[in-house]
Amino acid sequence: MTAELRVLEGGGGDGPVLVLLHGLGATGDVWSGWSAPLRRHWPGRWIAPDLPGHGGSAPPAAYTFDGLADSVAGLITPDVPAVVLGHSLGGVVALALAARRPAEVRGVIGLGIKVAWSDEDLRRAQAMALRPRAWFPSRDEAAARYLRVAGLDGLLTAGDPAVTAGLVSRDGRWSLALDPAAFGVGRPDMPGLLAGCPAPVVLARGAGDPMNTDEQLAALGVPAVTLAGVAHNAHVQDPELVFQLLARVGCVEPGATGVAPGS
Repeated sequence: MTAELRVLEGGGGDGPVLVLLHGLGATGDVWSGWSAPLRRHWPGRWIAPDLPGHGGSAPPAAYTFDGLADSVAGLITPDVPAVVLGHSLGGVVALALAARRPAEVRGVIGLGIKVAWSDEDLRRAQAMALRPRAWFPSRDEAAARYLRVAGLDGLLTAGDPAVTAGLVSRDGRWSLALDPAAFGVGRPDMPGLLAGCPAPVVLARGAGDPMNTDEQLAALGVPAVTLAGVAHNAHVQDPELVFQLLARVGCVEPGATGVAPGS
């Protein structure tokens, strides 16, 4: 735990640090299914913070991608190589983070990023940001709401520790730990973020992800990968499959993950 961010971490060794950034509404605990591939294949430490306004991390004064990246930048040790894998909101933050720590960040993987936003998308997000926090009389009701908001319905059970990390209770009532204002972070400037990222970038999506399309990712001019059999929360559905993406930015040996060189 830092002064502002709750951080999960583990691993060891001389390899690069893997920074895992969750999506909107989730927490660092959403990476709990990665314990096996990290233990078997990752050569260094890993860290998984709760982004500001999520889980156990304090909300910022305002939500911007640059501000979120600034909050995470302090977790990266100077002169220690790092690779950042971010999901959805976390993927955008990963790109902004690489621009802030160019000496350390050696690769970025953006998974499930919504890259095309309509005016209606933005209006809906702003409306959600302005809603007051909802409180529920039972944990089960709050857990059901958390699973829907984080897109984890059907992937985690209500009793999963990762769900507990996304809830708060007060005076016998329950709510999401998520600060509703986080929905107002806005539309990412993907061309600008990619142009400002000095590290190799891979964008990836689950084949069943309704948040983006193959064509939208391909139009951004960086390597793009479509993962079969998974949807928006691919990292929860199939951790081993998503872990293979790390070979594409040269951060693990291809043979360790089953990804053939150049595939």
